[in-house]
This record gives sequence, structure tokens and C-alpha cells, in this order.
Amino acid sequence: MPPKPSVSLLQLPPSFLIPRLPLNHVQDRGIRSLTPPRPNRFNRIQDLPLLESTTASALERKAYTIPLRTGVLGIKKGMTATYDPETGRRYACTVVQMDRVQVVAHKTRKRNGYFAVQVGSGWKHPSNVTRPLLGHYAEHGVSPKRHLAEFKVRDENGLLGIGETIKASWFQEGQFVDARANCRGMGFAGGMKRHGFSGQPASHGVSLTHRAMGSAGQSQGGGSRVYPGKKMAGRMGGQQVTVQNVKVLKVDDINGLVVLNGMSQCLLANN
Repeated sequence: MPPKPSVSLLQLPPSFLIPRLPLNHVQDRGIRSLTPPRPNRFNRIQDLPLLESTTASALERKAYTIPLRTGVLGIKKGMTATYDPETGRRYACTVVQMDRVQVVAHKTRKRNGYFAVQVGSGWKHPSNVTRPLLGHYAEHGVSPKRHLAEFKVRDENGLLGIGETIKASWFQEGQFVDARANCRGMGFAGGMKRHGFSGQPASHGVSLTHRAMGSAGQSQGGGSRVYPGKKMAGRMGGQQVTVQNVKVLKVDDINGLVVLNGMSQCLLANN
């Protein structure tokens, strides 16, 4: 009868039962906080920069977006076309006339908080101008103007002299400007004309509602209401439109004409 194997209390289990742990493993025990520290949004640490929430700091941050020179007021006289002599390509262009454009007043940062030039164009009979506005024109020695607008400038170097006339030579050929004016109002328009809806089918059960808008929203899932901003029939046009980076094709200083590339509006601003 073979002898029984000796049993030892320190005998190791089989190798496949021993967990494989790296030699440099250090078990990290701890409690994770439910409210970890958050970065402080207040300027309480010495390393943080000073807060710049003043008006002067705000103007300094957006100074690079304000033009150095003032814009002008122009009247759109119509459209025509020009041809490039080198390529022979035809370009549609807009003819804008500058009618007695003068500097009426200044806005300064010390008095108004910003620099701006008030520009007027045209002429208006004094009997059709209110007395406060007549006093404003008389104070600066400028005749009453038909149109009046204000153009922001970066600093005091962009303030032209009061009463100075701005001619068409204020712009140069090849320069890029921004044109802004009110677009043509079209009155009350339907959904197809105003937003380009395709409308209802032309047949197959549709009667007298071919150009109707259709549903304006859900009955129950959306709260039984019409969401704000829903595209519907309404007044079309008449709002201000800005066309950026319009190229100046030609400048006629004698007749006060500025020819712009493409379809543009009437109020010109320097980029």
C-alpha cells in the first residue's frame, strides 16, 4: 500500500488559480468625491488676468472690426453692364449717385462713448424739417438734408471736418465696399412666394388649395400651438439688406457716380 502524501498548510494552490498581477502594482484605495473642486470663475487668484469689463475695454476688443474711414450715402439710379477689355466678359453693375454728401456732426468717445461721423445727403426744404432738426443743422452750418445717417469710425483720425463735402473720389476703382439699404417691399405674400414652398399636389383630391401652406403644427404632441418662427404667409420684403465685399468698378468724380459690381443697394460703407 503506497504511503499517503504529506499535507502542508502552506501548500500553494494551482498556478491557474493564482491571479496574475504586475510586480509594480499598488492597489489604490480611496473614496471619490461626489463634488470635485471646480475652477473658480472669479478673479480671486493672483495668476489670473485682470477682468476687462469696462466700456473702454469692450471698444478696444472690437476695434479691429470698426472701419478707419466713414461711409457715404448714395442713391441707386439704375443698373447697366460693362465689359472687361481683357477677357470680354460682361458684368452687371449698379450705378449709385452721391448727391451733396456732407459731414453734419461728430460723435466722440468722451461725450457719446464712441467715435462716429454723421453724414447727410440731398436737400430738403426748411418748411418740411422739424425745428429741433433745423437747429441741429444751423448749429453746424449745414443746409437741411434729405437723408441722414451715422457711420462709426475707429478713432478720432477718422472724423472729417464738419461741413466737408464727400465726393465720389472718396472711393477708388478696385476697392471693396459694403452696400446696405432697404430692399423692395412686396406686401403680403403667400408661403410659396415668400419661402419657396412647393405647394399642394396639382390633382389627386386637392381642390382649390393648390397654393395653400398646409399644416402649421401638431395638434397634441407639440403643445397644440404654432412654434415661434414658423414659416408662414406674411409681409415680404421691406427689411434692411447688406451686401458685403462689393467691388467698385468705376468712379466718376465730376458727375458724382460710383459704379458697383452686381446688384447692390444704396448706402456705402468702407470695409
